[in-house]
This record gives sequence, C-alpha cells and structure tokens, in this order.
Amino acid sequence: MIEKQDLRIVFMGTPDFAVASLDILVQEGYQIVGVITAPDKPAGRGLQLQESAVKKYAVAKGLKILQPEKLKNPEFLEELTALKAHLQVVVAFRMLPEVVWNMPPLGTINVHASLLPDYRGAAPINWAIINGEKVSGVTTFKLQHAIDTGNVLFSAEVPISDDETAGELHDDLMQTGAQVLLKTVAAIAAGTAEERPQPALAPEKIKHAPKIFKEDGRINWQQPIDKIYNLVRGLSPYPTAWTTLQDKQLKIFKATKEHATPSVAPGEPLTDNRSYLKIAASDGYLVLQEIQLEGKKKMEVSAFLRGFRL
Repeated sequence: MIEKQDLRIVFMGTPDFAVASLDILVQEGYQIVGVITAPDKPAGRGLQLQESAVKKYAVAKGLKILQPEKLKNPEFLEELTALKAHLQVVVAFRMLPEVVWNMPPLGTINVHASLLPDYRGAAPINWAIINGEKVSGVTTFKLQHAIDTGNVLFSAEVPISDDETAGELHDDLMQTGAQVLLKTVAAIAAGTAEERPQPALAPEKIKHAPKIFKEDGRINWQQPIDKIYNLVRGLSPYPTAWTTLQDKQLKIFKATKEHATPSVAPGEPLTDNRSYLKIAASDGYLVLQEIQLEGKKKMEVSAFLRGFRL
C-alpha cells in the first residue's frame, strides 16, 4: 500500500479528452511528478506554434512537462527515469515502446474509450456510433506489447442515445473516464486492484476502431438511411461526413433522417430553396441541418439556402 501523497505518477496525454483525467488526479491530491505530451506544432494560417490541451493545463498548474519528439530518445529516457514514478497513466497519447511502459514498478495503465476487447484502436468513439451501437464505455487496463490488449482493471458503461454525435459521446466518456481512472489509481495504491485478461474473440467477432481517413467520411447514397445517418453522427463534429454538391465538397455536421420511398435517385437533392434541403438515400432522405460548403463557413441550412440556389 502507498499513501496517496506518496504515489509518484507520470501522466501521458495530449488532447482535451485527457485533461479531465489529469485534472481529477490533481484535484484529488495525487503527486504528478511529470506530464508527457506532444511537442508544440504549427497550426492555423500563421503557422503559430500551438500547445496541446494537456500542456496548457500542466502549465497552468505548474507541473513538470516533457515533450519528446521520439520516445526512445536517450535524453528523454534519462529524464523519465529520474522522475522515479511508481505508476504511469496514459490517456489519448501515442503508442509507447516497452522501455517506457515497463519502466515504473506499478506498471503503466491506459484509459481507453471503449468496452474492451471491442473497439481496440485509434477511433473507438467514432466507430461505436458509425456502427449504430447503443452502449459504449471506458476501460482501464495495463499496457503490454499488442495495442489495447492488456489486462483489464475497471470499466464503466455509457449509453448512446439515438441522436448522439461523436462529439457528445466524447464528452460523456471523458468525464466517465476520469472517474474510472480515479477508482483505478486508488485501487492500485491500496494494493487491491485485480487484473482480468481480456476475453479471446474469434477474428470475425472483433469490432475494430482504426484511424479514420477522409475517404471514410464520403457518403454512399446507395446505402440505407440508418447507415448514412450513423456515419454523419459518428463523424460529427470531426472529421465530418461529406458528399459533393455542384462539384464542391459539402460537409454535413448535423442532420435528421426520414424514412420514405424517395421520389428521386439516391444522392439527388430535394429543396424548396428556402427552408429545407434533403438528399435521397436508398430508403429515405437525410435532412440536412448544419452544413459547410467548400470555401464557405459552417451554417444552418436555412442560411445556406438564402445564398445558394439548386
């Protein structure tokens, strides 16, 4: 057993999703001896260097920050060793080499936004909604060689509503993940954490969550409307589902679905050029609500139609 104030933790994470987990450890009085996050990167029109969400939080709290380009860099490994962490916590970071995850005596734990073994991979939140799941969740597990395959410590389910977007589920899982992490770290410190191997699944039963590329967001209007609607929800607000309208890319952030026998071919738009714009699928319509045409700002459909004629 290690007292809370004596447990030395190194935290690794980069985006907003990780900040809630880091914050709950800080608020609960755990000793964060180092924060590892991505190097600052140029972004925007001026290519100004942008700090990660985790770095901004760590700076505000006066925490020690390391931003290695390469995790096997000898200087970084020396600095990491010098922190003498008992435990490392990883939330939405990159893959770690064994020399890093095997360093602390209590191991390295990861907070993953799915109910493992389902949705191992880079985009579990998106794929859960794209595939029409009704339940998602968060799992904490011990890191080992293969990605997202380590022994499970704790998990918690989070329901997915019929109209929930990936952005909304992200926020739900972010808060749940922080609570599950707190429970996990407390159990590890107390010496009561029990590890459970993930169940072995046949290859055809594994639900994957690979990285999403632009082409994954292209809508195939020959598909059923439910499948298209789930794709839109699962890629909103980023990287967004898209189609083309008058030879320009049209991103769809928000829409509803309408089950009907379409009066036009799949992919054809219908509009009154005033209040509604919908696109035919194989068995209904996707009724667009919030969109962005290439070269334009994101806007409501009614505003879009005031300056665009079909």
